Amino acid sequence: MPVDILVSSLMSANVTSTTANANLADVIQSMIDNHYSCIVVVENGMPIGIITERDIVRLMGLFISDKPECPMLVADVMSVPVATVSEDTVLFEALVISSAQKIRHLPVVTSSGRLVGLVTQSDLAKALFKTYERQREIIEQSVNQRTQELLQANEQLKSLSLLDSLTGLGNRRAMEVDLDHTHSQATRYNRSYSVALFDVDHFKLYNDCYGHKAGDSALRRISDHLLKSIRTCDRLYRYGGEEVLLIMPETTLYGALILVDRILAGLAELKIPHKKSSHGVLTLSCGVASQIEVNGYERWEDLVDLADRGLYASKNNGRNCATIIPPEDAVDDCVPRMHGSKP
Repeated sequence: MPVDILVSSLMSANVTSTTANANLADVIQSMIDNHYSCIVVVENGMPIGIITERDIVRLMGLFISDKPECPMLVADVMSVPVATVSEDTVLFEALVISSAQKIRHLPVVTSSGRLVGLVTQSDLAKALFKTYERQREIIEQSVNQRTQELLQANEQLKSLSLLDSLTGLGNRRAMEVDLDHTHSQATRYNRSYSVALFDVDHFKLYNDCYGHKAGDSALRRISDHLLKSIRTCDRLYRYGGEEVLLIMPETTLYGALILVDRILAGLAELKIPHKKSSHGVLTLSCGVASQIEVNGYERWEDLVDLADRGLYASKNNGRNCATIIPPEDAVDDCVPRMHGSKP
């Protein structure tokens, strides 16, 4: 069962903020004097950016490089767009967003978007640690009392897990949270992102031929290959069975296709034997779709469905290939024209 620990119970409500046109030197001095790791930039009470220690380090790089165009306003240095969470975001969702997008500071906003607090990776880690501590306390209780409570505690811990136990990739629940947040940010700030849906070709035949233990081992090798092939900003999730979903932030449709082609070709080069496949080795098929910056999809589910249609086309096109469906083709009810790519 899910753990209803809300971000509002973890956040610091006393948040120091600044404006985009504030003097940068004053903001840095305030961070030094008060030992702040970040300051949120607001406009009309709503967060529009954030100044972090990382931004200051980047600024120092400008000085070291002796570049004359040294920024003097907060707007010149702040990180945008700023990722935020709402007051009723639960611990699991905040953990996914922070972990997937490598964010240390998450401004907390009301339903109308106004800043009310700040939650950090440290706050989230402490809350997670307390959950584990609770399990340990239950174990130490008497045998007669602990059984039901221990089962409940284990369910709570399971609900906080971000990873699929077999592949080491993100699990389905974490994927849905990440996609929901990524799509919301892309829609709000008119940004693009792409998704790719992979499926192992003839995997049932592989299991029938080599056994399920070998099948599990193959899924782990494929997951390993995927993790080594993507960029640091990309995120991988086990979509279900032998299907894997890849999220590529700030990536166009054709940029995503280049990455996917490299992934498919790299797996084929590993030459994992599959004598029941026409290719003789384990291969992947893939469908790729992109959320365009303006007039994109309202729901991430529609984008993933489009990638799934591309995957289906790849299966029909001989497998071991990727198919992209341009956004302009996706509005028709008929089967769209396909753009296939074989590694």
